[in-house]
Amino acid sequence: QVQLVESGGGLVQPGGSLILSCTASGLTLDRYVVGWFRQAPGKEREGVSCISNRDTSTYYAAFVQGRFIISRDNAKNTVYLQMNDLKPEDTAVYYCATASKISAWYYGGMDYWGKGTLITVSS
Repeated sequence: QVQLVESGGGLVQPGGSLILSCTASGLTLDRYVVGWFRQAPGKEREGVSCISNRDTSTYYAAFVQGRFIISRDNAKNTVYLQMNDLKPEDTAVYYCATASKISAWYYGGMDYWGKGTLITVSS
């Protein structure tokens, strides 16, 4: 059974940092594109970042470019999202998901999803 578990969420002040983890069981993450998404209250889910399964390519939404960094630790079967300079508008539930192609992060079609972890950015 495939399971993705996000962790690392919580309350942080504006300008602060958090590291989210996405750990998988039942599949080997380095064989998949792994994407991070978020959904704020009352808003649609949106893509935040993803990392390729073919090379070291990474992709970011414009609103996090330069602030967030996605990375893999294959030995731990985990993908991370380093979140810096957090802003109140980053408040959302963050989800990780897998796919076989990068296009799924852009256009939909991710295969497996975690249940999400809540990030609240507030003073």
